[in-house]
Amino acid sequence: MHLSGLDLNLVLSLRALLEERNVTRAGQRIGLSQPAMSAALARLRRHFDDELLSRVGGQYELTALGRALLDRTATACDLLERVFSSRAEFVPGSEEHEFTLLASDYAIAVFGAELARTVHAEAPGVRLRFQRTPADATEETATALSAVDGLLMPHGIISGFPAVDLFTDRWAFLVADSNDEVGDRLTMADLARLPWVIYQRTYDAPAARQLSMLGIDPHAEVSVDSFQVLPFLVAGTHRIALVQRSLADLLSGVAAVRVMDPPYEAVPLQEAMWWHPVHTHDAAHIWLRETAARVGAGLGHPGDE
Repeated sequence: MHLSGLDLNLVLSLRALLEERNVTRAGQRIGLSQPAMSAALARLRRHFDDELLSRVGGQYELTALGRALLDRTATACDLLERVFSSRAEFVPGSEEHEFTLLASDYAIAVFGAELARTVHAEAPGVRLRFQRTPADATEETATALSAVDGLLMPHGIISGFPAVDLFTDRWAFLVADSNDEVGDRLTMADLARLPWVIYQRTYDAPAARQLSMLGIDPHAEVSVDSFQVLPFLVAGTHRIALVQRSLADLLSGVAAVRVMDPPYEAVPLQEAMWWHPVHTHDAAHIWLRETAARVGAGLGHPGDE
């Protein structure tokens, strides 16, 4: 099937029909009359050779193909919107624009805050929207990237998409001030013996793989999807947690914990901004990437003393 043989307006009709599951409401949503939307549904049914919407009792339900097309159609519409909103020029000082970035709370605290300050100073009409990285972003990366301007994530987790390096960070351990089972230095025996608080997503996968290669299988007593709460779940306990050194330094003093070096040569973390190839030649996105790289370079190597 070639795009030249398709009426791309049907993509909008398809999305509205699948999401609304009602011909009248779908037409109202995209500005078509009920007869026009019914005609569009008939064309879509012929194209896919499937009912897409089947009447069950007094309402419509999606067929199996309709359910499969639901997310794909939303992704296609997002991509089309971004293609046709691309700019040949971008003048940051006079533009009104919004960028959406997926990021962990670590990336927002360590990098996003400085990026926001720089953007405000250089492009006051530009807005940044940070959203939590969805749990399936590593499996459905293309889908996740299609609806946003970028994903802040270290190397070693996803691949196959363009990226710009931002900054390098180190790993450290958090240990409660009251934990008298740990001396002035952590040992490999401590890592194997003590209970852990772990970040439950794959963001620290390279670090976790290294621990596995060293024969350490952390006993996870608590798991959480926020890096910034790790100190509070370590304080007053015998638990330990692996955390980025820059975030540990940023949170210094918020909880009664010690920041300790790993008892092994930990693989550093290289943070990057990943994007969908559809953005590569867009002037606004080029400015965002260049600004992000400049801000990241200005951070140097967070966590270094």
